[in-house]
Amino acid sequence: MVIVTLMAISYGAKVSTGILMPLLVVGDIFAISYYRKEVQWHYIKKLMPTMVLGVLLGVYVGERIPALLFKIGMLGIIISSVVFMLYWDSKKEKKVPTHWSFAASFGILSGFTTMIGNLAGAFTSIYFLAHRLPKAAFIGTAAWLFFIINIFKIPFHIWVWETITWDSLTISLKLLPALVAGLVLGVVLVKRIQEHNYRILILYFTLLGSIFMFLN
Repeated sequence: MVIVTLMAISYGAKVSTGILMPLLVVGDIFAISYYRKEVQWHYIKKLMPTMVLGVLLGVYVGERIPALLFKIGMLGIIISSVVFMLYWDSKKEKKVPTHWSFAASFGILSGFTTMIGNLAGAFTSIYFLAHRLPKAAFIGTAAWLFFIINIFKIPFHIWVWETITWDSLTISLKLLPALVAGLVLGVVLVKRIQEHNYRILILYFTLLGSIFMFLN
């Protein structure tokens, strides 16, 4: 959440989505390799169909709105997702709805927000946290989910939005060494973070991202 916000501030909301895409795919590959035994496919199967629909909706909307409105939309997504995450985490009764519409709603929201600004983390986090996934299963399942959906998004970034170009790839390549260092650091830190603190950390990172976006 924080890096998405900082990239949007540095390069512009829409342009930054194309710069981040190759880095996200590299991160996904690293995560699915390291946490390959932790993935829970039934959650991915529930989210994926409507998530694809959400991506297509995001492509359509993102192509037709001006840059300022795009940034405002990203800010609105971050703030609303923070509020919803805090609400869900504060609920005394956290029985997960079993109706198909629960997964469908989060799938569409996740697909739309991941296309608009690589911001689906908040909504998938709510979904996985609601199901009480342990942190390793949380990371492994989310990694496979976003690896598949990010590969699906790439053609739209290249040929529809034209946010992945040779220039954007040059910037992505320059950021790659720092990304690898961050991936290794992430593995070390996750081992040291307790389950309850992991939930809180995700909430705080999402909130921090919204503050950065709001101030800029």
